Amino acid sequence: MSFRDDNEEGRDLRKPFLHTGSWYRMGSRQGSVMSSTQVIRDSSVSVVLCVLIVALGPIQFGFTCGYSSPTQSEIVDELKLSVSEFSVFGSLSNVGAMVGAIASGQMSEYIGRKGSLMIAAIPNIIGWLIISFARDVSFLYMGRLLEGFGVGIISYTVPVYIAEIAPQNMRGSLGSVNQLSVTIGIMLAYLLGLFVSWRTLAVLGILPCTILIPGLFFIPESPRWLAKMGMTEDFEASLQVLRGFDADISSEVNDIKRSVASTGKRTNIRFAELKRKRYWFPLTIGIGLLILQQLSGVNGVLFYSSNIFSSAGISNSNLATLGLGVIQVIATGVTTWLVDKAGRRLLLIVSSSGMTISLLLVAIAFYLEGVVSEASQVYSICGILSLVGLVALIVSYSLGVGAIPWLIMSEILPVNIKGLAGSMATLANWLTSWVITMTANLLLDWSEGGTFTIYTIVAAFTVAFVTLWVPETKGRTLEEIQLSFR
Repeated sequence: MSFRDDNEEGRDLRKPFLHTGSWYRMGSRQGSVMSSTQVIRDSSVSVVLCVLIVALGPIQFGFTCGYSSPTQSEIVDELKLSVSEFSVFGSLSNVGAMVGAIASGQMSEYIGRKGSLMIAAIPNIIGWLIISFARDVSFLYMGRLLEGFGVGIISYTVPVYIAEIAPQNMRGSLGSVNQLSVTIGIMLAYLLGLFVSWRTLAVLGILPCTILIPGLFFIPESPRWLAKMGMTEDFEASLQVLRGFDADISSEVNDIKRSVASTGKRTNIRFAELKRKRYWFPLTIGIGLLILQQLSGVNGVLFYSSNIFSSAGISNSNLATLGLGVIQVIATGVTTWLVDKAGRRLLLIVSSSGMTISLLLVAIAFYLEGVVSEASQVYSICGILSLVGLVALIVSYSLGVGAIPWLIMSEILPVNIKGLAGSMATLANWLTSWVITMTANLLLDWSEGGTFTIYTIVAAFTVAFVTLWVPETKGRTLEEIQLSFR
C-alpha cells in the first residue's frame, strides 16, 4: 500500500489551519509552463527567512519575561499594588504558559505549526492591550494570563517548526535562534523600560505578534507535518521551496516518507505505549533537560540580581540588569555559531560545568559574608565575587543550557508522539520555572549560601545527566536520530 493511501484518513480529517498556498506548488508540477517556473524561482523562500519570521514569537516570549523588571516601581505606585500583588502578576505568565503548554502539542498536531502560532499570537496581542489600559489589578492579572497562554504555545511550536524545516547541517544554529530571540526580547524590555512608561511598554509589546501574523502567510508549513497528515503534494512542494528550486530533494523525501510510514497509519498513541524504549527514553531525555534547565535556579538568581548588584556597590540596578541582558544575547549568539561545529553534547557539558563552578563561587561568597564583619575588606571582596559569579553563571547558562534543551527536545521526539510528549516536556519546564520563581525568596530568606549550594548540586547533576544519557545529534537527520532509539 502506498504512503499516500496509508495516510488518506488523516488527510480527510486534518487540514492546515493556514494553507501553505498555491504560489509555490506550481513549480513542483511536471507540466508547469516556463512562466510558472520563473515564478517559483523568484519566490523561493529561504529557510533563514522562515526562521526569522517565526523568531518573532520567541522575541514576544522574552519581552513578556522581561516586562515586569523595569516596570515594577511604576505599576506599584500608580495602581497602589502591594508587593505580593505584583509578585502574583509576575508569576501569572508562568501559570498561563502551563495551560498553553498542555494545549500546544495537540494543537500543533491538529492544525499545523503555522496555525498554532497564529492562535498563540492573538491572546498575546489582547493581553498586552488589556495591560496597557489596566485600571486595577484584575486587568493586569487577566492580561498576564493571556500573554502566558500564548507564550506556552510559542515555546513548544517554534523550536519544533525550526527543527522540521532546517537542513541537517544548519539545524543546530537555526534551532538556537529560538533562545537567541528570547534573550533579545528580554533585553529589549529592559532597554525600552528605561525610556518609556509601563503603559507604552505594554503597547510596544504588541509589535512582535502583530508582525508575525501576516508573516506566517509568506512561509510554508512544516513538510514533515504535511507528510504525517498525508498531504503528499503539499509536503514535497514545501520541502522544495525550503531547499531551493534547483535542489535535489528525492533522498530527503524518501527518508521522511519512510519515517512517517514506519509509525503506522495511527497518528496518536496511548499513554500506556510510552513504556516502550523507543518512546520513554527520548521523552525522559527531553523532560529531564528541560526540568534541569530550570532547577539550576537561573530564574531565581536573576530575580535576586539587584541585591547582588547592591552588595557589589553598583547603585543603578536597572542599568546593571540591562548589562546582564546584553551579556545573555552575546553569549547565546556565540552558541548559535558554535552548536553545529562543537556539537550539542559538548556545549551542554561545558555550559553545565561552568554553571556549577559559578554557583559554587556565589555560594562561598554568601557563606563568607555571613561570618565576617560588614566593615571588613573581605566583605567587600565577597560582594564582588558574587557579581563575578552571577555574570559567569549567565554566560555559562547562555552557552548551552539555555538554548540546547529546547533544540534537543525538538530533534529526538518521534513524529507520532511529538504532540503528546512535547506538551509534557513543555509543561514540565514551565511548572518547574514557576516553582523556582515562587520559592526563590523563601529559600534566600532561609539561607543565601544554602540556596546557592542546592542550585550548585543540581547543576553538577546536570553534568552527569548529559554525560551519561544525552546523545549527540549533530550531523544526523531527524529520521536517523529517532531510528537510533529503537
